[in-house]
Amino acid sequence: MLSIENLRVVYHDVISVLNGISLGVKDGEVLIIIGANGAGKTTLLRSISGMIEFYDGDIIEGDVKMDGTSIKGLDATDIMKRFDLTYVMEDRPVFWYLTIEENLGAASFSRWDKRVKADMEEVFGYFPVLRSMKGKRAGYASGGEQQMLAIGMALMTKPKILLLDEPSLGLAPLITEELFSIISQLNQTGITIMLVEQNAHAALGIGTRGYVVEMGRIVLDGTAQELLENEDVREFYLGSGKKERKSYKDAKRYKRRKRWL
Repeated sequence: MLSIENLRVVYHDVISVLNGISLGVKDGEVLIIIGANGAGKTTLLRSISGMIEFYDGDIIEGDVKMDGTSIKGLDATDIMKRFDLTYVMEDRPVFWYLTIEENLGAASFSRWDKRVKADMEEVFGYFPVLRSMKGKRAGYASGGEQQMLAIGMALMTKPKILLLDEPSLGLAPLITEELFSIISQLNQTGITIMLVEQNAHAALGIGTRGYVVEMGRIVLDGTAQELLENEDVREFYLGSGKKERKSYKDAKRYKRRKRWL
């Protein structure tokens, strides 16, 4: 459904962030991208969605294809309309001065059908808390409620593929658990999801496959279960390596060894 081929991206003409990434997203799956801060995860989503130019970034090599058609260089709006791809950024992009209901309505501005109200009710079905506060301004909503609203706004565009960037960032564990359960439900309705997340355990728990990104490169890939069981993934991202007790010196060994052998 979506393929990234040898993608190289730079910011401000000099800062290299992605260094030859290639991966594929299959129709109907939940693909997980994990990695440390600065690994290039958000840049990858910006490149796919056509947002990279807004951040003074350029794709200098490689290609991004949807169903075999190149979308590299297309405007973000064109990508959304032509390929039903929607990107939910990590900073919870909602209109703070509008109500919850007005935000959902604004997100459907590009549609010409008469199902907007019905689809809004569907969003409220996924996020009942939004129904109870639909007349409240989004700026007064909690972080978790704003994240639910941001995803709800994305659903109003009727996406076939949904890109989610760090949806659990700054949320309490119970809210995170609820949010990931809803993401899994959305996938079961047929929406393909590409999820960038630092909460590796929660993400891989609902994922189909996953990739580990470091320094702008893919260093490991496999099924979600394979990554959960991988010793290096457990040590670096899940905080649970081998059971034997390690000295402080041993715990820092990854700084001196070649990783992902």
